[in-house]
Amino acid sequence: MPSLKFCANLSWMFTDLPEFTQRLHAAAASGFRAVEAAWLYESDLQELQKAKEQTGLEVVLINTPPGDVKNGELGLGAVPGRETDFRQGLDLAVMYAKALDCRRIHLMAGRVPVGVDRATVAMEMEATFVENLKHAAHILSKEGILGLIEPINTRITDPRYFLDTPQQAAAIVQKVSQSNIMLQMDLFHWQIMEGNLTQNIQKYFTLVGHVQIAQVPGRNEPDSPGEVNYPYLFSLLEKLGYQGYIGCEYKPLGSTDAGLGWVREYWKSHR
Repeated sequence: MPSLKFCANLSWMFTDLPEFTQRLHAAAASGFRAVEAAWLYESDLQELQKAKEQTGLEVVLINTPPGDVKNGELGLGAVPGRETDFRQGLDLAVMYAKALDCRRIHLMAGRVPVGVDRATVAMEMEATFVENLKHAAHILSKEGILGLIEPINTRITDPRYFLDTPQQAAAIVQKVSQSNIMLQMDLFHWQIMEGNLTQNIQKYFTLVGHVQIAQVPGRNEPDSPGEVNYPYLFSLLEKLGYQGYIGCEYKPLGSTDAGLGWVREYWKSHR
């Protein structure tokens, strides 16, 4: 069975350091060989490239731009009327991904508009998302980049996010029907929305292109107190032959480095 590969999420870890370039160096010093991040677009691309080269880290994943954050946007992929903005954001994400040799982009769906009933816009938003994902698949295929969609829980984290369950996300991936559009399985969100993790992981495994982890409900280190038995899930992913990365998208309880005992133990036991 292959050992699992973990990457540090620099939007959540090492946040005592203000610059992403500093976080790259900190991740490398802590033993990581790969990183991911949500939005790097405020950082100088050449400085990011320089830090990547200096550390030897692989950049595994970035997100498409969120849109107008001040007006409550969190992605544009499923938002009717924002197709042009989604495509412009995708082009920017592809530019950063190519410069950083990043092979995965999370294509963010976005939120149900304020004051609108989810059920009344669900079909229109899904149709918009499917068309945008088909466009993205075409653009990304030219660059050898994998597009990912991630259900985000609407019970705790984001009540208005459009894509919120594994079933909904899997159905959309199947409607898009492009080999380079897959699921981003964040086990934190999957546990909150549905639980039944063993069965869901097995059911949707062939559609999964990336994994993320955090303990539930606090969204802290996977070995912190909570609902999810991560040693068991790691063993399950090993048995299933998962060869992608697992993103550490959690809020450290203390300093990031002090909370890495769980992954250092994994590394030590799998040498």
